Amino acid sequence: MTTVGLVLHRERNEALVLARRAIAWLGERGYEVRVPADDAAAGGLAELACGDDHFGDDLTLAISLGGDGTMLRTVELVAPAGVPILGVNIGRLGYLPECEPEDLEGALQRFFAGQYATEERMTLDVRSDAKFPPVLALNEAWLEKTLPGHTVHMRLSIAGSPFTTYAADGLIVSTPTGSTAYNFSVRGPIVSPTLRAMVVKAVSPHQLFDFPLVLGPDEEVRIEVLEGRTATLLVDGRNIGNLEPGDAITCLAGSHPARLVRFGERDFHQILRAKFGLTDR
Repeated sequence: MTTVGLVLHRERNEALVLARRAIAWLGERGYEVRVPADDAAAGGLAELACGDDHFGDDLTLAISLGGDGTMLRTVELVAPAGVPILGVNIGRLGYLPECEPEDLEGALQRFFAGQYATEERMTLDVRSDAKFPPVLALNEAWLEKTLPGHTVHMRLSIAGSPFTTYAADGLIVSTPTGSTAYNFSVRGPIVSPTLRAMVVKAVSPHQLFDFPLVLGPDEEVRIEVLEGRTATLLVDGRNIGNLEPGDAITCLAGSHPARLVRFGERDFHQILRAKFGLTDR
């Protein structure tokens, strides 16, 4: 049986309204629907609940009902299983979703008619020396200070060789997709999502070297927390936990890309231009 997964923005009632519309449309056509357990509990959809560990199993399609944050969570849930993701935007900027709420049923009809393509986006495999389970990221991983008013000291190694140390508020490793997220807000470079690369950018470094690095996807990035203070590891905005001095993370291009459903050509540069209100000069 064809099975479709729905991932909801739990704090937006519009997401639940859209979920019920999708459930009705899919049910009328004999498709099975599942919802992550926490989303199902929040939306009163307990009969459709599925644990995160098995949510992506044998899915034909995952639908993200929210903004970019919901898309990030959907990618983490289903990318390892190679499931295509259709994003329906109820957020603000919405770089990643493909369609608006009024287009939901039409988008589903086009998908099941085979009138779509998939766009692959590079992910990151983030590991932390066995302190935490490996995590998949679409946007970025970063270490940041745990105490306000203080910096955290970190050593950056690239492809197995020490590069430099940082005293900074944080250090970000982002994908091309994530280059327009936290990396962008700290003046990092914007990288076309068609590329495979990693961007390393310090946050408020207390040193002269303040330049971002653009690295190849297989140039392993290792960041070790040095003496003095702990650091917090965050992946796609999710707090994974604290690292003590001597702990480290490594980042490489993910072994499972995100597969985003597209119904036509998307011009990244024109989308960027529109989102930031850029005009001809």
